[in-house]
Amino acid sequence: MKLTSIIAIYSLFWVMSAFMVLPFGVRTHDEAGIPKIPGQAESAPAHFQPRKIVKRATVLALVLFGLYYANYTYGGVTPAMLDFTGGPPNYDGSPS
Repeated sequence: MKLTSIIAIYSLFWVMSAFMVLPFGVRTHDEAGIPKIPGQAESAPAHFQPRKIVKRATVLALVLFGLYYANYTYGGVTPAMLDFTGGPPNYDGSPS
């Protein structure tokens, strides 16, 4: 696998991981006991900590990418193993 492919795939894993870890540990103003500003959304976080989110997303992306790369290198799970539908029509190779 080329370095550019590794960077691109890791970036996709990182963005996916960032969205996955975003809601964990978030407390709203009501939960934290802090008064809200008029017009503020009810679900707005009281203390947004982007560094913590970046660290969590980086660790999760490293783990997920490590599993992906190990599978790519050693061939543990193949696309044929994930085909639960039995394949497309005329899967036996006969003409349509």
